[in-house]
Amino acid sequence: MAKRAGAKKTARKAAPRRPTTGAARTSAGDSAGALRQALLELVESQGWIDLSFAEIAEKAGVQRNTFYAHFPDERSMLMACSGHALERDPLPDAEAWRAIADPAKRLKSALAAIYDYFERNESLLACVLRDGEQHALVREIMALRYAPGIGAWHDVLGTGLKDKQRAMLALALSFHTWRTLVREAQLKNADAVAAMVRAIAG
Repeated sequence: MAKRAGAKKTARKAAPRRPTTGAARTSAGDSAGALRQALLELVESQGWIDLSFAEIAEKAGVQRNTFYAHFPDERSMLMACSGHALERDPLPDAEAWRAIADPAKRLKSALAAIYDYFERNESLLACVLRDGEQHALVREIMALRYAPGIGAWHDVLGTGLKDKQRAMLALALSFHTWRTLVREAQLKNADAVAAMVRAIAG
């Protein structure tokens, strides 16, 4: 805007820049993305139950009113966090295994992909599964986001299996089983996969 002619110039003191904290430095346009990322990082490192709104806003580098504008309640936050997690690293797609005719090869390929997924997302899954035991909304959102994909794993890999084999398949597809085999028994992913393929084959 052009200055009015003859107007007296006055020196304007620059407003002090507000310090920002946290991993993200945001503008209005990217505050939602920064909040989703900050929320995911916090849930991944410490879980949901003890997390505060102020802590999320601080990590994202936004004011609390901006935070509430994007996430007015717990459900919206959990939906955003879980959605962002699945955008970052989607669940392995069971449809990719349908074309593998040999059951043992299909199972081996699937478990390799699933166990790699568990390893990449270990901290997040451990925190969320722990919190889901105590927090009904966490359980609800986990079921909404993850149950369809995991159900497809069971459907595709369970084709042609007997009841006892299906029970072993359920064990093999559990994150806790992977953690026991890899973290406690100190197997490599490939060895854990081979062990579960043999167990299911009976």
